[in-house]
Amino acid sequence: MNRSDVAAWLDAYVEAWKTYSPEAIATLFAEDAEYTYEPFDEPVKGRDAIVASWLTNRDPEGTYEARYEPIAIDGDVAVANGRSRYFKDSTRTELARQWDNLFVIRFDGAGRCVSFREWYMPPPKQSES
Repeated sequence: MNRSDVAAWLDAYVEAWKTYSPEAIATLFAEDAEYTYEPFDEPVKGRDAIVASWLTNRDPEGTYEARYEPIAIDGDVAVANGRSRYFKDSTRTELARQWDNLFVIRFDGAGRCVSFREWYMPPPKQSES
């Protein structure tokens, strides 16, 4: 994987989140992928389970945005950083909360994710509700 491959994958990740298309989500992950939402959680295992987890408790359409960039790549492992922002409603005029995100992603030879681990931090003084 190189920087442009990882950047394209991250863009597809954001687009899949925006659309909640099961096909777009599935395309990102290998059949046996693991997705860990929080460092101490057990990973969600398998592409179908990952897709199902994304489709549970969807964020309301048009109320969020995100941008992520690769910051380090070593062979099939990439580290990415970015910001996720959530708004009060789809007018996107009032920020409700935001997170700084760090992802560690391992890819297979076809550029699909086989392991995804994320960490997210709110800014100081933001509640996590």
